[in-house]
Amino acid sequence: MQNSHYTFSIIPRTLVFHRPAGTSRGVMHTHTVWYVVLTNAAGQSGIGECAPLPGLSCDALPPKDYETALHQACTTLARTGQLTHTTLEKTPSILFGLETALQHLQASSFALWPTAFARSEAGIPINGLVWMGDYPYMLQQIEAKLAQGFRCIKLKIGALDFSRELALLRHIRAAFSPSDITIRVDANGAFSPAEAPEKLSRLAEFHLHSIEQPIAKGQWEALAALTANTPLPIALDEELIGLTTLAEKEELLRTVAPQYLVLKPSLHGGLHGTRQWLDLAAKHGVGWWLTSALESNIGLNAIAQWCATLAPTLPQGLGTGLLYTNNLPFGLAVQQDTLWFSPTHMQQLCPYSTCPTTLKSYCSSM
Repeated sequence: MQNSHYTFSIIPRTLVFHRPAGTSRGVMHTHTVWYVVLTNAAGQSGIGECAPLPGLSCDALPPKDYETALHQACTTLARTGQLTHTTLEKTPSILFGLETALQHLQASSFALWPTAFARSEAGIPINGLVWMGDYPYMLQQIEAKLAQGFRCIKLKIGALDFSRELALLRHIRAAFSPSDITIRVDANGAFSPAEAPEKLSRLAEFHLHSIEQPIAKGQWEALAALTANTPLPIALDEELIGLTTLAEKEELLRTVAPQYLVLKPSLHGGLHGTRQWLDLAAKHGVGWWLTSALESNIGLNAIAQWCATLAPTLPQGLGTGLLYTNNLPFGLAVQQDTLWFSPTHMQQLCPYSTCPTTLKSYCSSM
């Protein structure tokens, strides 16, 4: 499509998991994402990834409807040359894709911002994610993460009998003290408000760092009661989805007073909306970390590059790059418990790194 500011291409891609991914919303075998390539009048291009999560994202529309909304957003950006955040705040995955495509175009490099991470001088500490599954599978993942050198482990809980999940935590603590290994758990809203206090007390016996979203979203009064008396720091994740205005975000933090926020740009307002959450977290004394949301390496890199500009102090949740059989080759690598970016390595892996418009033919052939 030709216009005075940009042309654009939209490239859908179905990513295939190496192993079906168990989540609180069921098991995922594939994940469809959309790449947006923006090209300016000088022929320079930038690529961004739009990756809504079915059953979770506030903009997880049926594929045809999502593509229509994405095409409309791209058409407006192409015509005006400007992103209007307020018009896209209810479609955060689209906003994130367009924000990062513009940043890539401006930077002319996948090193999107000038940081030590982008220069391969420093890595970003990350947690090792243990996916939901049966007891042997989760135990196998835990032992593999520990052997790899992770010092922060995050377990998805709520799928097994609670006693079995406690046994997994007991297994870690039998070999590693809290000073050796940090443990986070993510309940994805699995507990009822009535049972949550007792379960949090049992979990706290293992000296955990935090628990994400212990009860289902939308129960602010019950959640506030938990955070006020919890033996275990509580982090919010799903609770943030769909809150788009500063007033709504401020009200949540003032009402619930969580200890941490877990921020996913594709779910929580793009980079613009996530920055608002970060500013409010600083105002209210709330800790935070960033997490990718099953993006391919295009989106994962964008989140990691932006994360590096924030000088994070806690391990981040940026380890999804190896989930897919058909992920795009990229210069991201995990060494022990740290994510690194290598532009030189990326040039060897991905001949499209400086010319993303050729991604269209590449992706269509995969």
